[in-house]
Amino acid sequence: MKTDELVALLAARAEPVQRHAAARRLALALAVGLPLSVATMVFEYGVRRDLVQTLFWPMFWVKLLFPACVAVAGFVLVQRLARPGVRVRAAWLGVAVPVLLVWALGLAAWLMAPVDERAAMVWGQTWRTCVFNIAFIALPVFVASLVALKSLAPTRPALAGAAAGAMSAGAGAAVYALHCPELAAPFLAIWYVMGMALPVAAGALIGHRMLRW
Repeated sequence: MKTDELVALLAARAEPVQRHAAARRLALALAVGLPLSVATMVFEYGVRRDLVQTLFWPMFWVKLLFPACVAVAGFVLVQRLARPGVRVRAAWLGVAVPVLLVWALGLAAWLMAPVDERAAMVWGQTWRTCVFNIAFIALPVFVASLVALKSLAPTRPALAGAAAGAMSAGAGAAVYALHCPELAAPFLAIWYVMGMALPVAAGALIGHRMLRW
């Protein structure tokens, strides 16, 4: 078969891709993975008993909303990176800005605190487990998003995997916030960010191999 005939045959079978296909598949991945993350938190760790009371504390909302913003920004990023030729532009700022803000808040709180209270604000009670708990709770969303990406067409696999990691990390940290007893800004700035960085790094490494055409 000649090259021109092969091209014509392939073109004849070409079908238009549905609009918003990437966003729909990734939204489906979230719809599958997020309830599993919530179930993991509930059955493995448990919702904190004073949750209703903490709803009136501003730092609880910081702890909840900062990773939730990262998750939303990660979704925007990954659905763009899942399509060839789509520019990311300034979408990375959606991931970076919440982290920078919580770092600034953590540093300010640490500097203003009495010297004898600073160590407790950094280490808290759960620093040994926080990082891995966040990564573990993020795992269902992480796996589902990579499966969805595999069925799409990312041309920058490492970046797409990192974006999927950011989305899952933000979701996992937001879910974990419903259990976590820590509220100090320095703790969040260090250990929450480290916990969220693990899926991002894993996504970049796995995506480089798994998502290559």
